[in-house]
Amino acid sequence: MEKVYFIRDITPENVVKVFQALGKELSGKVAVKVHSGEEGNQNYLRPEFMRPMIEYVGGTVVECNTAYDGARDTTEKHTKLMEDHGWSKNFQVDILDSEAEKELEIPNGKVLKKNYVGKNIENYDSMLVLSHFKGHPMGGYGGALKQLSIGVASGHGKRYIHCCGKDGSYEDMFHQDQDSFLEAMADAASSVVNYFGDNIAYINVMANMSVDCDCCNVAEDPCMKDIGILASLDPVAIDQACIDLVTKSDDPGRDHLLERINSRHGVHTIEAASELGIGSREYELIEL
Repeated sequence: MEKVYFIRDITPENVVKVFQALGKELSGKVAVKVHSGEEGNQNYLRPEFMRPMIEYVGGTVVECNTAYDGARDTTEKHTKLMEDHGWSKNFQVDILDSEAEKELEIPNGKVLKKNYVGKNIENYDSMLVLSHFKGHPMGGYGGALKQLSIGVASGHGKRYIHCCGKDGSYEDMFHQDQDSFLEAMADAASSVVNYFGDNIAYINVMANMSVDCDCCNVAEDPCMKDIGILASLDPVAIDQACIDLVTKSDDPGRDHLLERINSRHGVHTIEAASELGIGSREYELIEL
């Protein structure tokens, strides 16, 4: 049974504390996958909050360009946004698909047989997936598995996932079978997990929980109170634990978030990832 460590008080220092509980040293050059926050978004986790954790592992902040129009769809615009949001001021930043993309094979994929990620992933020995847990307009929720899949995919790779293994248009992204899209996300996530092997760890911060993602420039305000910080070596277990903590909450805004998650069948990404063998839905929650 996988271990998921949990601490209720959300502080920068406690992000480090919950990571230390894993007893995991990320070796070599460490990529720290964050969400840079779309221009205008008010809910994304700020670089000042992330700073102690990123400095603790000596990591480089990594991101990839988006598949939709906005402030992050080209390397030039994305680089400027990373400066405007304070990431470049605080850390070394790498837009992984700034030069090219890398193809990862998925022999046992449910929907995808390959995934396209930023080529600069080759420059890193390990990865810390530092996720903001919240809702999502298409995936139902965003956590570790979304960061691994859509988050690490190149701009082209994001469209490829959304289009369920086709090189479709922007509009095609919004007209796919929902469960197939969620399975494609799980496939893509599995390719990144398999690429790094044991040299990967996950932190989910359950704060500012809106039904909308940090990719929305106009997002709903958070609908329920903050819950805490979780860490695990298993991306399936940590996302399942977050869903369970929301479900068990007595917060009056819980139902609004659950409606977003359930109406998009968000848990199916977790189910598919578990079936692909990259993690377990069975876990032990250890509160610090």
